[in-house]
Amino acid sequence: MAKSDRSKGGKPKASRPKSGRRGRPAVPLDRDASGRYMPLLVAIMVYLAALALAGALSMNKLAVRWDTGLAGTLTVQLPAEAGGADSPQLAAVLAALAETPGVVSVEAMDDDAMTALLEPWLGEAMLTGDLPLPRLIAVTFDPADPPDLGALDARLETLVPGTQVDDHQRWLSRLLDVARAVEVMALVVVVLVVLAACIMVAFVTRMGLAAHEQAIELLHLIGAQDSYVARQFQNHALSLGLRGGLIGLAFALPTLYLARLLLQRVGSGLLPELNFVPYEWSFFALLPVAAAGVTMLTARVTVLRTLTRMP
Repeated sequence: MAKSDRSKGGKPKASRPKSGRRGRPAVPLDRDASGRYMPLLVAIMVYLAALALAGALSMNKLAVRWDTGLAGTLTVQLPAEAGGADSPQLAAVLAALAETPGVVSVEAMDDDAMTALLEPWLGEAMLTGDLPLPRLIAVTFDPADPPDLGALDARLETLVPGTQVDDHQRWLSRLLDVARAVEVMALVVVVLVVLAACIMVAFVTRMGLAAHEQAIELLHLIGAQDSYVARQFQNHALSLGLRGGLIGLAFALPTLYLARLLLQRVGSGLLPELNFVPYEWSFFALLPVAAAGVTMLTARVTVLRTLTRMP
């Protein structure tokens, strides 16, 4: 492809040519079959990016809810034989907990509360018999002035052998690690989707350059610079990318709504909730704009680099 837009001294020649009649683009990219499926591919990528973004936001909120919900709490478990409602061991443990520095409140769970807590895991049939259940005591303490758990555990063990003190940190740290890992994986998916979009747009743009080689050569002969040619491709890619991004978002929103309904039916505190505040919804609204920007920039860079390497 010859380039006549540069003079012998290396300076660009005449100004850029005007577009065709009635505002038609100088390069007829709208009739190019190479970009026919670009909106569909961009729509698929925006759809996947929206789902990954929703997963990342939901897992982040779930991790924060777990962390803040259990901050300043611990659970004391008494053996079943010492956890009767009128047991002197239970009264001694409650008194010891109330006297512990840093403890704000102490509450022993009754039989109905423990049955409701264990029923989803053991079933109603298991709980209607003579199954011995340990007594659980919910303790709230000041996070700024927590009690000495080692000393508290030793004291309660002396009062009632077999008593266990659980500050939830062991299993909470594991759950937080899983939540963070899922959050990072979702963000990695978003990055991979962006990279795939860039590769796809670059490939389609090069196909368009090859298909319109004669038109581009003619533009160079009448004084068009590489930047003008690149602008033809980037405007076309911007239109296709925005169209595909809107289509992908239009399919992603009903999917997120359906997933939200299914999660609400489960109603488990261990599962994320797809409830987003307005500023989080703005991230989804920006996905089509971001997709259009990525396609536009990729098309421009691809055209400029390709034309520069041509003789």
